[in-house]
Amino acid sequence: MQVPEIEKQIGINLYSTDTDGLGGQLRQEVEDFIVREITNRKEGQEGKYLILELVKRDWDTHHLTRTLAKILQISQKRISVAGTKDKRALTTQKISIFDIDTLEIEKIHLKDIELKVLGRSRKSVELGDLWGNDFRITVRNITHSREETDKLLEKTTNEILAQGGVPNFFGIQRFGSVRPVTHLVGKAIVEGDFEKAALLYIAEPFPDEPEETKEARQFVKETRDFKEGLKTYPLRLGHERAMMNHLIANPDDFAGAFLVLPKNLYRMFVHGYQSYIYNTILCRRIEKGLPLDEAVEGDIVCFKNELGLPDSSKTEKVTAETVNAMNRLIKRNRAFITAPLPGYNTEFASGIPGEIEQAVLDEFKVPLQGFNIEKIPEMSSKGIRREVILQVEPKFEVEDDELNPGKSKAVLEFMLPKGSYATTVLREYMKVDPLQMS
Repeated sequence: MQVPEIEKQIGINLYSTDTDGLGGQLRQEVEDFIVREITNRKEGQEGKYLILELVKRDWDTHHLTRTLAKILQISQKRISVAGTKDKRALTTQKISIFDIDTLEIEKIHLKDIELKVLGRSRKSVELGDLWGNDFRITVRNITHSREETDKLLEKTTNEILAQGGVPNFFGIQRFGSVRPVTHLVGKAIVEGDFEKAALLYIAEPFPDEPEETKEARQFVKETRDFKEGLKTYPLRLGHERAMMNHLIANPDDFAGAFLVLPKNLYRMFVHGYQSYIYNTILCRRIEKGLPLDEAVEGDIVCFKNELGLPDSSKTEKVTAETVNAMNRLIKRNRAFITAPLPGYNTEFASGIPGEIEQAVLDEFKVPLQGFNIEKIPEMSSKGIRREVILQVEPKFEVEDDELNPGKSKAVLEFMLPKGSYATTVLREYMKVDPLQMS
């Protein structure tokens, strides 16, 4: 089955299951996408950090932390979360606020926000606290009958379970759902061309954008007249506008233009390029007929940490002598096959897996030393390995769709480790354009 063109642009050109797609759509209602964070934190009553449970509905995480900081009249840096959650969703997670009194929380009255004080801690909530997320997701507007929907779900689920999960692709969110440009910007940065990178981010129009936005971008792309461009750029394009303002004041300082962006955003560009390369290598591995849950000579595996999750900081190359023992560990979920997110000091596989990795690097002409970015060291990346399979055991139920008479709905529940995407699982069931899943 052909994948949508937009997925090919981010390095994904296949499905791992052979079933027909359910079709349907996600997020018709906010409550159709429910996410609950899984964490091992235990809160006490002492410490400088106030720990809260945050339940948010249809709020962007960064927008919310900015809003909370404004209400509390504190720096946004004093608020921390373990992970950024989907906007159009009902999500539950922990947050910490440094040096704030419980009574201050009573000032917060925001629509679709609930905050519950859990305790205090000497340690802020950070990424390392996040184990994963529980998902309960409703796919609506399915044209198949309930019986057909149930059969499709069962067949796809059985295929996923038989192969030990789904390919651990980076989803469209990593690249930009409407405008998948992140990896292209990252590629230009790694190649040392900050001018090209800045203009790609500011001015490259994409087909699914509103017409007036495309026209504004096209004008700046052709003229490089940032001052005139600001008059037509929508206010919602705040990041692009900030970069253009910098370039008006500092002509040709294209590297500096990226530094006006939030750090978590400008670091995403290089990560996006790495993710594109990784997705491509993973597809080539599958096309070559190499399994994702059985190592071959030359593979690099990582091992589970104390939480039972893959730890890419502990790796070992598989040899002819160790391949059988390694596969026993893989079957017991104690080891995991990996592929590279390349950087300036990446460990690459050998044998057939290594040939696949090198062929992609050669085809894309990837300058590995370019990941050591002297102009903006925070963008640099040594590279890392990532497990190639996303272990998941979905459960499902089928009902009549009360919002769309005559249609079916499917409710899927599953848990995923941190750093993985629910849409990577859902795409195997739905087989639709990613925009129908955003």
